[in-house]
Order: sequence, then C-alpha cells, then structure tokens
Amino acid sequence: MLTFLKNWTLPVAMLSGAFIYWIGSLCSFLDPLKPAMYDLIDIVTPALIFAQLLLTFCKVNPHDLLPAGWHWWLLGFQLITCAAVAALLIFLPMDETYHEIFEGAMVCLICPTATAAPVITGKLGGNVSALTTYTLLSNMLAAAAVPLIFPLVEVHAGMSFWLAFLKILGKVFPLLLFPFILAFILRWFLPRIHGWLLGLHDMAFYLWGFSLAIVSGQTVRSLATSDAPLSVEIWLGVIGLIACGIQFFVGKRIGTPYGDRISAGQALGQKNTVLAIWMAYTYLNPLSSVAPGSYVLWQNLFNSWQLWKKRKESESKSI
Repeated sequence: MLTFLKNWTLPVAMLSGAFIYWIGSLCSFLDPLKPAMYDLIDIVTPALIFAQLLLTFCKVNPHDLLPAGWHWWLLGFQLITCAAVAALLIFLPMDETYHEIFEGAMVCLICPTATAAPVITGKLGGNVSALTTYTLLSNMLAAAAVPLIFPLVEVHAGMSFWLAFLKILGKVFPLLLFPFILAFILRWFLPRIHGWLLGLHDMAFYLWGFSLAIVSGQTVRSLATSDAPLSVEIWLGVIGLIACGIQFFVGKRIGTPYGDRISAGQALGQKNTVLAIWMAYTYLNPLSSVAPGSYVLWQNLFNSWQLWKKRKESESKSI
C-alpha cells in the first residue's frame, strides 16, 4: 500500500483534495462548520510548508552553500519576469478575466524552487549542492518580492499598500526564511533534535502529499465558486504549461555554459507548487491558483520524462 501511494502520490493527493471538497459541498449539515474549517486550513497549510522547508534545510551543510554564477542569472530572470508581468497588471487596463490569467503567470514565475528538486536533480546526475543553494536563494527572493509586488497587483478595499505589505511580509517572510534559520540553530546548538529530524527521511514527502491534497481542494473550490467563463479556466491551465516550459528551457540554457545544465533547469523549472497555490489563493484572486495547480501536473510530467530518458541512457550504456 505504501509503495502504491509513493508511486501515485500526485494523482492520489489531487483527487483526494477534489473528492473531499465535493463531498463537503454535498453535505449541507456541515455548512455552519465550514467557516471554521476554512480558517483551520489557512493555519495548517503554512505550517505544513514550514515543516517541509525545515526538514529540507536540516539536510543542508553550511560548507556547501557556495553561490554559482548561474544562480544570479536565474534570480534575475525570476525577478525581472515577475516584475514585468506585475507592471502589465498595474499599468495596462485589462478585463478582470485577463487579470486572473496574468496573476497566475506571475505567481508561477516568482515561486521558489521545490523542496523535492534536490532529489530529482541527484537522480538526473546534477549538482545537488548547487541546487540546494539556489533553493535557499529563491526562497529569500520570494520572501522579499512577494510582499512588495502582490499588494500592488491585487489591491484590497480598505487596505493601504503598506498595511497589505506588512501583512504579507509578516506571513511570507517567516514562512520562507525561519525554517532555514531554525535548521542551523538546531544543527549548532541542539544536535540531537537535528539528528532526529534528519532521521525522518520520508516525512517531507508525506507532508508534501498531504499539503497537495489540501491546496488541490482549495483550487477546486476556487473553480466551483468562480463565475469566470470556461475559457479563462482553460487559459489558466495553459499559462501554467507555458510558464513551466519556458522556465525549464531558460534554466537549462543558462546553466549550460557553467556545466550545470541539469541543476539550473531543475532550479528554475521545478517549483514549490504547494506554496505557489497557497500564495495565489491567499493574496491574489483565488481563481489564479489554477495556474500553479496545473503547473504541478506539467512539471511532474516533464520530470517523469527526464527520469525515463535518463534510465534509458543508463540501460543503453550498460549493454
């Protein structure tokens, strides 16, 4: 059973989240409890993201955190493309439906690298240390950029820019950076606890699956409660595909001159989609979370193809 769940975590988690939301929508007797349940989800989701990041950063050796040249190019690409899309949303008059599509693209671009990216990178033969360093740097970038950009794009009634900035900063900054700080505090001052966390080899994987089920349910809820036309929902899925393809392509092109094609491609293309969906659902138009929701599927399909290709190459060499 555990082997089945490991092999099929992505579809099982996404279908479970959608199924649970569907069952909940049919049970009218749960209506009085739903506001409290949604508040609880708003608390649990960032806690799960924090735990995943903590378990990931506990594996980081401080001596391996050496920035490479391609790191700065990728960070610049993330920041410039996100800022460019934000500028379009701020200064170019557009219909609300197009606004949601561009918001979906923006969150796919600024989202940091996935916590599982080092595992895939290692299997593909990439530089795990360089990828781990970029995971930290991309989290730092998102922690600084998201509070600055999102309030300008999605203006909330009765809330000034600075109030929205501080509100988002107070949630995103600790969520993305405190796990790194805590991991190093545990490494230096509480080695027993640090060692215990290192022993939880599969815990981050199961937390990811549980988190994915929750945010998948939130995405389905956004689709169900939205009055946007079907074409917009389809375009959100397409924009996730476009963002995924571009980022893997650009990452690999940037990494090639540095001899780190695989690592750079995974660093820019493989995203922490649970975080992306949560940020879109919480701070942007909830429907925009469909774009990073579709990104989950596209990046996993591409990673599966890469792993299959790598396995075929290894088999041909062994013959």
